[in-house]
Amino acid sequence: MSYSGSNGSPIPQISHQFELEGGLKLQVNVRAASNGNPTRVDFQLTYCRRELLLQWGGLYHGQTNWVLPSDRRPYGTRTWKDHALQTPFAKHGETWLLTIEMRDTRIHAIEFVLKDEIQDKWLKNNQGNFRIQIPRCDPYASLSSIPHELVQLKAYLSWERKGKPRNSPQQEKQDYEAALKDLQAQLSMGLSLADIRSSLQASNTDRNAENKGNTNTDRNAENKGNRTLASNITPSPDYQKTYTTTPVSHKRWNVDQWINKCIDANAQTKGTCLPASSLLALVEKLVPDSDQGNVVRRHIFKVGSHEVVALLMTLRDDKHLLLGVDMEDYAVLHWGVSKQSSGEWLAPPLEIVPQRSKMLDGACQSYFDKKSTSGISFQQCLDINLRQTEFIGLHFILWSGGTWIKNEGSNFYINLKLSVGDGKGVVKQLLDEISEREKDAERSLMHRFSIATDLIERAKNEGELGLVGMLVWLRFMACRQLTWNKNYNVKPREISAAQHKLTDSLQRIYMDEPNYREIVRLIMSSIGRGGEGDVGQRIRDEILVLQRNNDCKGGMMEEWHQKLHNNTSPDDVIICQALLDYAKSDFNIAVYWKTLNSNGITKERLACYDRPIVSEPQIKRNVKDGFIRDLTSYLRTLKAVHSGADLDSAIATCLGYSSKGHDFMGGVAIRPVGGLSAKLTECLKFVQAHVEDYHTGPLLEKLLESRCELRPLLLKPHERLKDLIFLDIALDSTIRTSKESGHERLRNAQPKDVMYFITLMLENLCLSSVNNEELVFCIKDWYRVTDLHESNDELWALQAKAVLDRIRLILADRAECYHNIYQPSAEYLGVLLRVERWAISIFTEELIRSGSAACLSLLLNRLDPILRSVTNLGSWQIISPVEVRGIVTVVEDIAKIQENVYRQPTVMIANKVKGDEEIPDGVVAVLTPDMPDVLSHIAVRARNSKVCFATCFDKDILGDLKSKKGRAILVQPSTTSLVYSELRSSDLSNESLSSFIPAIALKKKTFSGKYAISFEEFTSELVGAKSVNIQYLGRKLPSWVKVPISVALPYGVFEAVLREVVNKDVANQVVSLSRIVAAGNLSKLHDIRQTILQLKAPSQLINELSSKMKTKRMPWPGDEGEGRWNQAWLAIKKVWASKWNERAYISIQKAKMDHNSLCMAVLVQEIICADYAFVIHTKNPLSGNPTEIYAEIVKGLGETLVSAYPGRAMSFVTKKSDLNSPKVLGYPSKQIGLFIKRSIIFRSDSNGEDLKGYSGAGLYDSVPMDKEDKVVVDYSSDRLIVDRAYQKYIFSKIALVGKVIEDLYGSAQDIEGVVKDGEIYVVQTRPQM
Repeated sequence: MSYSGSNGSPIPQISHQFELEGGLKLQVNVRAASNGNPTRVDFQLTYCRRELLLQWGGLYHGQTNWVLPSDRRPYGTRTWKDHALQTPFAKHGETWLLTIEMRDTRIHAIEFVLKDEIQDKWLKNNQGNFRIQIPRCDPYASLSSIPHELVQLKAYLSWERKGKPRNSPQQEKQDYEAALKDLQAQLSMGLSLADIRSSLQASNTDRNAENKGNTNTDRNAENKGNRTLASNITPSPDYQKTYTTTPVSHKRWNVDQWINKCIDANAQTKGTCLPASSLLALVEKLVPDSDQGNVVRRHIFKVGSHEVVALLMTLRDDKHLLLGVDMEDYAVLHWGVSKQSSGEWLAPPLEIVPQRSKMLDGACQSYFDKKSTSGISFQQCLDINLRQTEFIGLHFILWSGGTWIKNEGSNFYINLKLSVGDGKGVVKQLLDEISEREKDAERSLMHRFSIATDLIERAKNEGELGLVGMLVWLRFMACRQLTWNKNYNVKPREISAAQHKLTDSLQRIYMDEPNYREIVRLIMSSIGRGGEGDVGQRIRDEILVLQRNNDCKGGMMEEWHQKLHNNTSPDDVIICQALLDYAKSDFNIAVYWKTLNSNGITKERLACYDRPIVSEPQIKRNVKDGFIRDLTSYLRTLKAVHSGADLDSAIATCLGYSSKGHDFMGGVAIRPVGGLSAKLTECLKFVQAHVEDYHTGPLLEKLLESRCELRPLLLKPHERLKDLIFLDIALDSTIRTSKESGHERLRNAQPKDVMYFITLMLENLCLSSVNNEELVFCIKDWYRVTDLHESNDELWALQAKAVLDRIRLILADRAECYHNIYQPSAEYLGVLLRVERWAISIFTEELIRSGSAACLSLLLNRLDPILRSVTNLGSWQIISPVEVRGIVTVVEDIAKIQENVYRQPTVMIANKVKGDEEIPDGVVAVLTPDMPDVLSHIAVRARNSKVCFATCFDKDILGDLKSKKGRAILVQPSTTSLVYSELRSSDLSNESLSSFIPAIALKKKTFSGKYAISFEEFTSELVGAKSVNIQYLGRKLPSWVKVPISVALPYGVFEAVLREVVNKDVANQVVSLSRIVAAGNLSKLHDIRQTILQLKAPSQLINELSSKMKTKRMPWPGDEGEGRWNQAWLAIKKVWASKWNERAYISIQKAKMDHNSLCMAVLVQEIICADYAFVIHTKNPLSGNPTEIYAEIVKGLGETLVSAYPGRAMSFVTKKSDLNSPKVLGYPSKQIGLFIKRSIIFRSDSNGEDLKGYSGAGLYDSVPMDKEDKVVVDYSSDRLIVDRAYQKYIFSKIALVGKVIEDLYGSAQDIEGVVKDGEIYVVQTRPQM
């Protein structure tokens, strides 16, 4: 079988059919690649009852190993052990479909097997792989049809890159044939003619723009008669005026390889970027499972072929340090502790000295214990119980095999601080020492860099905040807030050598401490590279030759010469550039001052140097060319020392160069860095040639590609690692500045252009970030969204908006993290060093603005209104549509003021709303830029309390609202928008706050005598509405809707446990603290909760609960050991203690309920390990339409939805009359999904929830026995997002559940449930308020 291509040539297609076991039928249709279109393989499964995976790969001729195509992989594809790809089928009706497209024409066959993951079963072809041959088209059918003008354009661009040589007709013919051959090769690799045409036209547009600005008469004359080919392919004038920044297709990177999960180095846990260690795994096995969560920090030290590992943890209020070594001979630990400073070595007190130890003068020696091993020849461990001592660190060396073992010549050091800094976000002692040594540091840059080298190792030992302190100090220096030189002469080579030592130290930290790489990069960007030998000396020598060659030995040049000899600094780079600009402008002195002033150098600054510069340059015109030539060479010398992050200098240093200049620099030769790939070298040379291009698209592509090629070299040791780091910093910075220079030109750009630049800046930020997993997932999702835009998918804008919102959350988190980490040190050290107040205040802001995040944020702001317009989202999301009047007040975080009582109706503008807060008494409206879910607890309580609640997406509107602080406004929301207008204060005089919530009486429950009851025993006298409703649903729902098995601790059990003699002291404390709280001191609520956690469980409770759970075949924690029961008991106590959490207590007060009458039952359920969790409101809460069902759904457990974790849930609405036609309203932007292993959850079930006129939703805690895993969510291949048929199936099923439950109760319902393997589970329902 064959089809006809666009050029009329046949396109072969073959079909295969296979009958598999169980009656399954598989059909495979293969269509050959042609005309730039990829090979297409369609799989169709019929009579299949469950989802299968296709495990597959391609084959090259003569090879047996599978090839894994990297482009156009189907949604949901994942790599399996680096040997194969696994792709799920998508269900369409009764058929399962899958399509694979491949552009690699070298693949001549595809092999595959099928996998049933549920049954862990492989489906093969007679015990072997299925193999399908790829049919071939006539290879010359499409290649021969390349248009003549494209070949001409390709040949012209190639000629231009060679420098436009004068070619003979024969050479022109050879160029044409070479261009044709190159284009044919591109077509054979799968590129389409449209791709090639657009790429060539974009390149030509760039060159035309460059030539247009070139006013050199000689060059114009050269070009005029040189080549006739150019005139044949020059684009039209209209096309030349178009700003073409965007290539047709941006290269898609395998960004999964970029993931770096490093977290806070002062809280290293599993999942950090620690290298794999089998010894660490064995040492961890010595820690009981129940205490694994108490491990604060892990360290791995490599010593030759051996390892030393350390675990710092807390056990029963004591700190423990568990050390392990894998040495054959017995090991002895020679150690001491630090109390005031990490530089101290003190003998430890006897109370923390382990057995088998010997005290020495100023130290202790302790012997390791040998343990049985598996996989490692030897394992020796030592546990040091540090108890509750306040030591900040522990130094040690090892004795084994007759020799002392050190950490690269220094002591091993363990940071023992459980929290970083001094509790205020700074390492006070280090910053104090920096301040004390500043007087010496300001003598010269040599002194400053030498002091920094002395302090940098100590800073590393102090942890993240230690390095932050060094960054703040050196950045203040770089910003000229500190004195660079004061009455001290120093040779340039001495400054260069000091820089070299400092950057060597930073290079080691970068390699040894992956978690700190982002901070190290920031430090290195604040200082120069430096160097040994003649690197610095050339600054001194070459200025003399420059003066001699160009007859400029007096005046300003001599003053500069004196400064350079005595104290060169980064200012000299700017002075040299200013002189160059001055000479190139035909000695226009205004240009000289413009360059200086724009870089922060004024006449006053020039005059304040120890060797002042007070004259203006006066250079003879007859030496102009030589002066420019020699200054250009000299600028490179200056940059080599002072400007490590300068792009030209960084590239030249890595590629290598030699420069002879004119009569000097004959001996300058920088050897290239080893290990650079040919691709990286090619990219860097392109960047060098095009860095000044007006059109930034191709340049940005090559800059980013350079970073991608460079990345592997930055992850492993290299003798010139710091040169590679400086290069990466320079590439990063140039990407940002190149984009910023073209930002205004995007004002009227199309969405695809803005989306293209968002892609680039997102990728660039990801490459610069240490903890970048979520950025990687956003890039993958953004790739998917841009594909939807190109295919004109109707929902592209809605999905793009969700990814945009998530990126914004990441940037906001990043900004807040920066402020919390850097600003305290800037404030503390800035005051000590008498830095100007404005420089201290904007320190973190400027740090953020100097990175890619700020540029990315501008692009998001450019695209956001476009997306809101396309999706008809407007500027508001209305969560609770209530018309109100009130006085405007502005707060940062609603959680911090939820105890407040406002005496007049208040419209609150809150920057932060998490979702678990209580709305303060007197607040009639909450307007926020935050994005709580429509069905979150706070949203439900707002609607129940008739409080207006809305999210504002427009910062200008929000700013206008904030400007009305203290004034009265009228807020009038509709279902989709909101308007407001000012009122006179007198218009509020009739507004009353006393009738907002009527008093609600609670009936106090009594203990029934039973500590645990089964599902069948649930009654409203024994348990709350959650338990009663779950029992009713279990009896009434159809079998396809699942209800989890449940038991309960009924009302009164808590009070009974509190009355136990063993708990007498706890009871007395609770009574005493409750009196204080009742008197108005709510700070004691925390103390009550902590006191309740000390309760002991009576044996009768344990026995009854065990019996009920086992009868229902629920897993009993006690069967897994005492530690597991202790976890369950702690969870039960936390549920009881939540009666005294702040938001619940405040809400009870507002409702005028008696807190003493509130009783807490505990519903015990087995957790369903959910794929998704949902909440349904069977009456649309946005519009109030009773004929519509509204639902929100998240990945994992539902806590991220109801407690309003950052980001939005996926939402949809459907008519009750047409449940099979759900309409998606929004796609998810939640950052986190909660997942858990098989476990038990203990749900609060009080008599103070779901009352008439008062929902109490989410006030009390439901606590799982095991801690949930917080997983960063990847939506790019999530089936609910990418498979529309599956999405419709699940949404319709959820809507049907809502309709069924509403019919059972005869009223609108608020329903929570989960989806697991396509099955629906309902975990609770309550009346919808």
